[in-house]
Amino acid sequence: MQVSVEATGGLERRMTVDIPEEQISREVDKRLQQMARTTRIKGFRPGKVPMKVIKTRYGDQVRQEVLGEVVQSSFYEAVGQENLRPAGHPRVEPKEGDENQEGFAYTATFEVMPEIEPAPVEGVEVDKVTSEVTDADVEKMLETLRKQNADWVKVDREAGDGDRVVIDFKGTIDGEPFEGGEGENVPVTIDSGRMIPGFEEGLKGAKAGEERTLDLTFPDDYGYKEVAGKPAQFQVKIHAVEQPNLPEIDDEFAKRFGVESAEALKKEVRDNMERELEQTLKARVKQQVMDKLVELNDVEIPKALIENESQALLEQMRQNMQVPQGKQGPDLSPSMFEEQAAKRVTLGLILAEIIKRNELKAEPEQVRAAVEKIAASYEKPEEVRSWYFGDQRRLGEVESAVLEDRVVDWFLEQAKVTEESKGFDELMNPQQQ
Repeated sequence: MQVSVEATGGLERRMTVDIPEEQISREVDKRLQQMARTTRIKGFRPGKVPMKVIKTRYGDQVRQEVLGEVVQSSFYEAVGQENLRPAGHPRVEPKEGDENQEGFAYTATFEVMPEIEPAPVEGVEVDKVTSEVTDADVEKMLETLRKQNADWVKVDREAGDGDRVVIDFKGTIDGEPFEGGEGENVPVTIDSGRMIPGFEEGLKGAKAGEERTLDLTFPDDYGYKEVAGKPAQFQVKIHAVEQPNLPEIDDEFAKRFGVESAEALKKEVRDNMERELEQTLKARVKQQVMDKLVELNDVEIPKALIENESQALLEQMRQNMQVPQGKQGPDLSPSMFEEQAAKRVTLGLILAEIIKRNELKAEPEQVRAAVEKIAASYEKPEEVRSWYFGDQRRLGEVESAVLEDRVVDWFLEQAKVTEESKGFDELMNPQQQ
């Protein structure tokens, strides 16, 4: 087998492979002989069909089958011989040549994986936020739970902060109604921040039976683009003003959350807050590290890998949307995900090279600890543990996450880390600050 490789630009390679006729003929003859033992042809006894007849009837068909298999096996043999790492499937075409030429020749066009030399990270600046859950944070969370589980009692007075008003409203833009701009018997808690700016403020001081007109403007970044940034007028009728009747934090209240006592509830609330805080802090610094790695390393990416990743992201979105069978889902295209796919592929290649060069491994105890952390947030952690350890694919996802954490640790050991302390609320609820 003769092999020649030509670089046609960037990561693309064109490889020409010549397979000697002897190799092809030997395999064809072998298969025809096997066929002769069992082939039934009218006029001949089983196993007695002359080879000449077998070749005439089945020779071309068998040769094409052999060529298909030889091309596949020879391609991987050839790329190994030339120390090439293909990215994606090759485009194979028979090589044009002399009709009398013996053997078979083809060209395979494909992209190769890039050679990556990770950039040094010594001294790269990283901001690391630190925080802790205080007793005051726990008390504030418990107060939030009280408000979420409050009973609402009608009152005959003006509405104020923390009260709830039950309203009908009709919104118009330039005198015309718009989608989602109307509601009946809608409960609105004043100062909850759930309505557009000015709506809740405009209900302060209102009493049951009153009607009000609110002239407001939708935020520029409002999710419904058709009304974003536009002025609107709302006609509001107030049916009732209600105040919250907050439950006491006692054992009876704790049982609503599946725990036996108020003290157990406080402990569970703190544990959940600390777990959520740890995940948030870890995610923030990890995102910084990943962004820095992409920024520092200019990597040429095979188009085939971007196309494959774009298709995978498209399929993932379709699954997440759960379009009912028989229904027409939104018109989606892999091209919509190319930018995201390129970044993910780039990062994956960089991480793989760093892991290989530094011999980073996901040790069994680290994987088990990661699974334990995941399971701890569920009501039945033992079932979650079994779910992960019972499926190698799921466990592989945890191992990949552990390896990424090892890369983050490797990066931070060499980077210039600046720590900044923030309060729990400032970090977890920045929109309320």
